[in-house]
Amino acid sequence: MATTSLSMTSREVNGSAMAALLGGGIGAFAMGAVVLLNEAGLLAAPTLYAPAGGVSGRTTLATIVWLIAWAVLHNRWKAREIAPGRVGAVTLILIALGVLGTFPPVWGLL
Repeated sequence: MATTSLSMTSREVNGSAMAALLGGGIGAFAMGAVVLLNEAGLLAAPTLYAPAGGVSGRTTLATIVWLIAWAVLHNRWKAREIAPGRVGAVTLILIALGVLGTFPPVWGLL
């Protein structure tokens, strides 16, 4: 009778998942940053779809940043084990800052 056993040295590779998580946080932060820069007059986001106005350009720029961040992180982390606690905390902070950047009262501070 042949039995197979898992090695005790096998490790969980979670780099791809952590890359997706942090990439989402970077994308959310990028959205807040693009909105703030646009409202400060430092970045003119193009209007890509007239009925939506400038929001179509701002969301497109943030989506491009998100995709690039996700791709770079995935390529670097795909075969690694990454500590989920630290990545999760950084992601939550980036999301909070990104959401904060989209509120009009924050724009008034510029």
